[in-house]
Amino acid sequence: MRRVFAIAVAGASLAGCSSFSMDSFKPTPPPIQVQLESVPPGADATTSVGPGCKTPCSVAVATPDAGFTVTFAMPRFQPVTVPVQVIRDPGDFTTPGSTTIDPNPVVAELKPEGPPPRKKTMRPKKKPKAAAAAPAASLFPSPAAPATQPAR
Repeated sequence: MRRVFAIAVAGASLAGCSSFSMDSFKPTPPPIQVQLESVPPGADATTSVGPGCKTPCSVAVATPDAGFTVTFAMPRFQPVTVPVQVIRDPGDFTTPGSTTIDPNPVVAELKPEGPPPRKKTMRPKKKPKAAAAAPAASLFPSPAAPATQPAR
């Protein structure tokens, strides 16, 4: 009975070791503060990785593996999307690794939407007026008029 119990404990401990990795000792990277600004202020800024706010503001973003985008929207203005790059510096023996974003602060200039489209009103078509008769003493006779020969 002791042998069965010992074999079961040894098997369970070996199974636990296979799922163990050294990555579990690495600290999670701290979130990055991103400053968001817009012209005019008061736009809703939303990041593609989650958090958002009303400009001017600052949000804490979990460090993404790749870049992300920030979309600025405001009533009566065209929305603007700004790409943000994540730059990682692995560091060396003397300096710790760091993560920065470019651009920081993220700034967008919102342009007003164009004027609303004008409604076309239907106007009745004008009737063409009768063609005015050409004067009889014209220097340029009409092609339908008979040709006359000058007097000699």
